[in-house]
Amino acid sequence: MRRREFITLLGGGAAWPLVASAQQPRKIYRIGYLSPTTGLEARDKAFLQALQDLGYIEGKNIVIDYRFAHGKFERLAELATELVRLDVDVIAAVVTQASIAAKTATRKIPVVILAVSDPLGSGLVTSLARPDANVTGTSSMTGEVVGKSLELLKDIVPKLSRVAVLWNPDNAVFQSQMLQATERAAIVLGLQLREFGARNADEIDHAFEAMNKAHVDALLVMADPTFIANRARIIDLSARSHLPAIYGTPGHAEAGGLASYSPDMLGQFHRAAAYVDKILKGTKPADLPIEQATKFELVINMNTAKTLGLSIPLPLLGRADKVIE
Repeated sequence: MRRREFITLLGGGAAWPLVASAQQPRKIYRIGYLSPTTGLEARDKAFLQALQDLGYIEGKNIVIDYRFAHGKFERLAELATELVRLDVDVIAAVVTQASIAAKTATRKIPVVILAVSDPLGSGLVTSLARPDANVTGTSSMTGEVVGKSLELLKDIVPKLSRVAVLWNPDNAVFQSQMLQATERAAIVLGLQLREFGARNADEIDHAFEAMNKAHVDALLVMADPTFIANRARIIDLSARSHLPAIYGTPGHAEAGGLASYSPDMLGQFHRAAAYVDKILKGTKPADLPIEQATKFELVINMNTAKTLGLSIPLPLLGRADKVIE
């Protein structure tokens, strides 16, 4: 064989491993998405957009296995187990009950919690600075929000005395934390609380019938997937009862409710994507501190206030992040 031919073959053979290496397909990560809701909402889309901004594209370098409980909290454990069987690389768990279900289902797969009110109080972690084993993410601090919501309601409704609280017994851990925080705030503010549990649309109707008989002055609606799904019904019933109401999610006020006070949930979900990114790149969940909410949003619907004959104090309007005319 001629020397030139030998060198050419040798050079070509040496290039083969490099070409093969360059053509190796990128790893496709599998993300489990566990939520008690009925489907994707604005906050979920904020999480997905943040992933995309970080370079993760569904069908290209990630696959997302969605599991929605459709408001049936008892199904979350089963759905979490399904994700574990799929051997996903990370589970993104929306709010408290889903996060508890995910942690219970696995101590191996990393769990990124999204907007959990109180990770410490719910037993998800023992330290915010250095979370346990496989759990980290964002905390909405919602338990601290309800006290402020009562205070805002007292500013809006003259001579406020009796306040109805609509809560969901099926969302046991989170709602119990919220109720306790509400009860503590009510004592400080000198308000009487009447608590009405509702798990579905029919029970929501019954709850409002009971509220009317109780002659309450106003209503506090807890943040809850079931109440989000029945948003229009709750707003309509509040209007029929001529009942001023403050809600735990901005969507209610934007859809016709009087007011809402809540953490910046879009921001919370957006930030959670960064946790997923770091974990997929090799960082251990225990090395990622829980990020607590620092931004809270007040939305006031002036159209509803006028319908109820309420005059919103100017200082309160000045503090609002959004005023709907």
